[in-house]
Amino acid sequence: MKILVIGSGGREHALVWKLAQSPHATQLWCAPGNAGIAPERLATNGAAVECINIGAEDLPKLLAFAQEKKTDLVVVGPDNPLALGIVDLFQQHGLKIWGVNQQAAQFESSKVFSQKFMEKYGIPTAAAGTFSEAGPAKAFCATLGGKCVVKADGLALGKGVLICTNQAEAEKAVGEIMVSKAFGAAGANVVIQEFLDGIEVSLHALCDGKTAKIFPTSQDHKRALDGDLGLNTGGMGTYSPTPFLNDAQLAGVAAKVLEPFMRGCVAEGIDYRGLLYPGVMLTKNGPKILEFNARFGDPETQVYLTRLENDLVELLDASASGTLAQHELKWSPLASVCVVMASGGYPGNYPKGKPILGLAEANALPHTKVFHAGTALKEGQIVTNGGRVLGVTALGADLKAAQAAAYAAVACIQFDGAHFRRDIAAKAL
Repeated sequence: MKILVIGSGGREHALVWKLAQSPHATQLWCAPGNAGIAPERLATNGAAVECINIGAEDLPKLLAFAQEKKTDLVVVGPDNPLALGIVDLFQQHGLKIWGVNQQAAQFESSKVFSQKFMEKYGIPTAAAGTFSEAGPAKAFCATLGGKCVVKADGLALGKGVLICTNQAEAEKAVGEIMVSKAFGAAGANVVIQEFLDGIEVSLHALCDGKTAKIFPTSQDHKRALDGDLGLNTGGMGTYSPTPFLNDAQLAGVAAKVLEPFMRGCVAEGIDYRGLLYPGVMLTKNGPKILEFNARFGDPETQVYLTRLENDLVELLDASASGTLAQHELKWSPLASVCVVMASGGYPGNYPKGKPILGLAEANALPHTKVFHAGTALKEGQIVTNGGRVLGVTALGADLKAAQAAAYAAVACIQFDGAHFRRDIAAKAL
């Protein structure tokens, strides 16, 4: 099969790496890709993965490329192309593409849509209000004592969520999003949720419009600094599995969340084929959904795909084709830990173009894979080219071993200003 992966981050590197292992993959492109994706090789024929200089949101050029190459499967990584309707466009031209259509992408591209859907179909979630004006939004925050989470309605690179502990912070958050337009048009409307106490976990489920297959648990670390301090980021690291849900409890969450979700989609005429990624808070009153994402998480993908034992080409093809019920997901009993190495200053402003040393040494360690996120090739040298630069991922017999292996690999790598959390997976240990 000839496969095109769309995107340029750590998630896309993990997808390419796993797809390249499939005996079905005979040619693989990534648009636009990154400096870590280009050296990957296909298991079938040793062919190199080709990075194509087309942006993930340049839908006309991506379509023209896929038509010219006669791709058998297109795999969409990031949220923006999904929200722009890339799946609908490619399907209209007779191309097989994996990812959710534009209607289904609303679960991520509109927090308001998602909140109203959850309330309508009885999916457990936080008490919330949705607002298009700052005055009523601030008044609602006051009814929660200012202890709330203020979310921009639209896509904001995982950063449009402000956690507030008092009314002054809540009013400032509403002002930043709705008045100062910190996240641009994404902040025209907001969802304000009660602050939920508990342990947050990431769930993933592969869907084909009728069937949903749940993954094991993982946990992301959103805050920039150790101890869950600092600003919200796109994710500073993950591990899987977590000790917070056993298999029976995970099945219970699936029954409370996935079943009403799929039922609601059928009732609303939403053909949900792709990945559903609910953020879940485990509260003393049971699991509650914080939000839905409509694609693989980043950096969750890195820990999931290092543990997945299935052929990813077969799974994504079944998800797109509506034949997922014929597949059982198989997972390695090993634990996986991913530590994100970020540019100094992230998630604020950060420099680019810093040379990265020690990648070969890190990748040479056993059961270790360094996934590239924000990297580029400049005059033969791999340099930083984004906020989150690398996802250093390692497997181990248990979480403690995987954590030690991941940090041993991190210790091999240097670039100017490199910053990473030192407590990834600590909550579980």
